[in-house]
Amino acid sequence: MFGYINITQKELSEESKKAYQAYYCGLCRKLKTNCGAKGQMLLDYDMTFLIVLLTGLYELENESSEMVCALHPTKKRTIWTNEATDYAADMNLILAYYNLIDDWKDDKSYPKKAFAKMLEKDYKRVLDKYPRQVKAIESYMEKTQEAEERGESNLDLVAGLTGEMLGEVFCWKEDEWAGELRTLGFYMGKFIYLMDAYEDYESDLEKNAYNPLTFMDQEEAQDLDTWCRLILTSMMSECAKSFERLPILLHADILRNVLYSGVWTKFEYLQLKKKKTKEKAKKKSRK
Repeated sequence: MFGYINITQKELSEESKKAYQAYYCGLCRKLKTNCGAKGQMLLDYDMTFLIVLLTGLYELENESSEMVCALHPTKKRTIWTNEATDYAADMNLILAYYNLIDDWKDDKSYPKKAFAKMLEKDYKRVLDKYPRQVKAIESYMEKTQEAEERGESNLDLVAGLTGEMLGEVFCWKEDEWAGELRTLGFYMGKFIYLMDAYEDYESDLEKNAYNPLTFMDQEEAQDLDTWCRLILTSMMSECAKSFERLPILLHADILRNVLYSGVWTKFEYLQLKKKKTKEKAKKKSRK
C-alpha cells in the first residue's frame, strides 16, 4: 500500500478526529468480516480517505456501532460503516494482494507469497464484483514492471501508471462524478509515485535499484529536494482543484486536511531527517 494519504491531527477539531477514527475502525471491522483476522493485517489509512471522500460525495448514511478493539481493550470504539466502507475494504484487499505478489517477485519473500495465497479466495470474490478496478490494478502492475525492466527514464510516464490505476480505484461508479473522481485519483496517484521515489532515492542509488529520479540531469539532482517539492506541489494542486469541483459538504474539513496538509507529512519528515543527518555529518567532520 501507499502510506502517504493521512490526516494532520493537530489541525483537525476533536469532532472530526473522532469521525475519521470511526471510519478507520469501520474499515478494520469490514476487513475482518470479509477476510477474518488476516484481513485486519492489511489495514492502512489510505483507503480511509476514499471512504470519507465517497461518503461526503454521495451523502451516504452511516451505520453506527461500538465494540472493544483487541489493540485498545480498555475503551469501546465507535464504528461507522456504509456502502463506501464495503467498496474501500475490497479495494484495500486487492491493492494489498498485488503488493504481496510484487514483493514476492522482487525479494522472493516466501511468507508474503504464502499470505497472498491465503487471499486468493477473497481476490476472486472482489474480481467478480469489480472487474474494471481489479483489471486496472493488474494492468498497472504489469506495465510498471515492464517500465522498470526497460529502465524507463520518463518520470511523467511511469508516475502516470500509478495515476491511471488510482483513478480507476477512486471511480466507484460510472456516473456523473466518474470523470472528476478519476482526475482526482490520477493526480493523487502521480503524487504518491513521486513521493515514494523521493523517499527511496538514496537507498535505490546505493542498491543500484530502479528509480526514475536517478535519471535526472546533474543540475536537477543537486537540488533534488526543491525540484521534487515543485513537482509534488503541482500534482497536489491539480488534485485539490478536482476535489473543489465536487459538491462535497459532509466531512469537507477532513478531506481538505488530507489534501492540503496530511499528504505532506512524510515529505516534511524526510526533510527533517536529511537535515539532522547533515548536521551529524558536520559535527563528525569537525572532530
